[in-house]
Amino acid sequence: MEINGLPIIHHDGYVCEFPIRHRFAMRKFHGVLRFLKTDNVISMKQVLEPSAIDPDFLKLVHTPDYVERFLSGNTSVEEQRLTGFQWSTGIVSRCRLETGGTLLAGQLAMEHGIACSTGGGTHHAFPSHGAGYCLLNDLAVTAAVLFKECQVKKVLIVDLDVHQGDGTACIFSDNCAVFTFSMHSEKNYPLKKQMSDMDVGLVTGITDKDYLAHLHSYLPWLLESFRPDIVLYDAGVDPHEKDELGKLNLTDNGLFQRDFYVINLCVSRGIPVATVIGGGYDKDINMLALRHTIVHRAAIKVWQSRIMGG
Repeated sequence: MEINGLPIIHHDGYVCEFPIRHRFAMRKFHGVLRFLKTDNVISMKQVLEPSAIDPDFLKLVHTPDYVERFLSGNTSVEEQRLTGFQWSTGIVSRCRLETGGTLLAGQLAMEHGIACSTGGGTHHAFPSHGAGYCLLNDLAVTAAVLFKECQVKKVLIVDLDVHQGDGTACIFSDNCAVFTFSMHSEKNYPLKKQMSDMDVGLVTGITDKDYLAHLHSYLPWLLESFRPDIVLYDAGVDPHEKDELGKLNLTDNGLFQRDFYVINLCVSRGIPVATVIGGGYDKDINMLALRHTIVHRAAIKVWQSRIMGG
C-alpha cells in the first residue's frame, strides 16, 4: 500500500452517540485528529480509514458466546455495569471500527515500520467479558490476526497505560508466542491483577526520571531476549501528573521521552511498531486530546529520522 508519510489510522466512527458527561471522554478521538491536523503534525494524505473488524477475528481471542451476545445486545445489565457502558448499536460499531483500526495499524507497521492509530488500547477486555471501558481487546485481536495471516511468529505487547493490561495478560497467559509487558501504577485499577509475562508495578507519585529509568532497564533486554516480529505499543497518557485516575506524575515531556524511546528503540532494531493511544482522563477534553497526540508526535520524529533518513 502506497503511503504519504507515517500511516495514521482514524475513523470518525470511533465516536458514537454517548453521554457527554461520562467519565470516558469519547469525543477525544476526534480531538486527536483535529490537533494533529491544525498543528501541522500530519496531513490528511497520511490518514487511512479502517474497516469494522470481522466477528470471526474477534472469536480468535474472545469466546463465541460473548462475541455473539455483545454484537446482538444480549449482554446482561451486570456485564454492562462492569464495562462502564450501556449497550447500544453505536457502541458495537465504534468498538468494531476501533479494533479494526488497531489491526490496520499492525498490518501497516509490518509493511512500513511504524503506524499509529488515533484510538485503541482496550486492554481490560477478557475472553468472555468486558471491563473498565473495554469491550473488545483490540491488542489481542490484532496479535491473533497477524498470527493467523502468518505475518508474525512472535509479538511483544508493551503496555505503558497506568492501569495493568489485565485482560491481555489473561488472554495470552498460555501463549509463549506473545510476551505481555505491563508497567503500571501498582495501587490502581484493577484491584485484582493478572500475571503478565513481565509486570512492573510502580509506586504512587513516580516522576519522569525514575519512570524512564525503569523503562530503560527493561525494554532493551526484552527486545534482545524475546526478539519479536512486531511490538504493539499501548501509549496510555494516564500516567500524566494531571490525569484524574493515574496516581503517577509524568509531565508532557516525560510522556514524549517515553514514547520516543519505545518507538525509536524498536525501529533502530528493525522491529515494526504499531501504537494505540490507551487511557487518559481529564475533564478538559481539549487538553486530553492534545495529550494523546504526544505518541504521534514522537512517532513522526522517529519516522523522519530513521525511516525517511531526514
